[in-house]
Amino acid sequence: MLFRSELTQQNPLRALHMSKDSHMGLIMARAGLGKTAILAQIALDAILRGKRVIHVSVGRSIDKIKARYDEILQLILEEHCVDRPHELIDMVNRHRMIMTFQVATFSRSRLEERLNDLILQDIFRPNVLIVDGLDFANTSRESLADLKDMVESMNLHAWFSAIRHRDDQRVSPRGVPAPCHEVDDLFGMVILLNPQEDSSLELQLISSGGACHGGASLRLDPTTMMVKEN
Repeated sequence: MLFRSELTQQNPLRALHMSKDSHMGLIMARAGLGKTAILAQIALDAILRGKRVIHVSVGRSIDKIKARYDEILQLILEEHCVDRPHELIDMVNRHRMIMTFQVATFSRSRLEERLNDLILQDIFRPNVLIVDGLDFANTSRESLADLKDMVESMNLHAWFSAIRHRDDQRVSPRGVPAPCHEVDDLFGMVILLNPQEDSSLELQLISSGGACHGGASLRLDPTTMMVKEN
């Protein structure tokens, strides 16, 4: 039977012993390589630890994000012998909320207003914030620093996704590629997703707490984003 303990062991965050102390984390990959899927795995890991997750999608509909979660959960249920699968599905639905913004309307003030409304009305009090789809190439350092200030003031753990481009070779001293090479110091943890010849994905921890971790990596199953067994 596979439920909480074994699911968390195969979650990439647990397998790499990634710190829960960092307020801001960043997932970077080329377009279509599974950023939303790995964010869903981060959310699942938090939910299995009893946390509540707000998944903010910038520029995509609630239905599309929910469908991605449902797809990943279904694949996990099919590939593993999960005891009482309905309990896992119910737990995810109760501890996760999806929120969307149009690209032009996303800002700290609008996000903070909606989060505070949920909290003050006792509808949902999140511990983890996921921001998927933010255009880092057109987002100022000031705006990101403002978001970080909000995350810290609300005592949240936040994860962001960013698209990296093959033809942009700019990189920070810590090894963080463009377009995040000039804002990498705002993030306590930076992770790259790299495609492999065997169709798996490499999850590479390149920065954590200001230090470089270029050698820390895992192979992931590209369908579930769980640790790939040899």
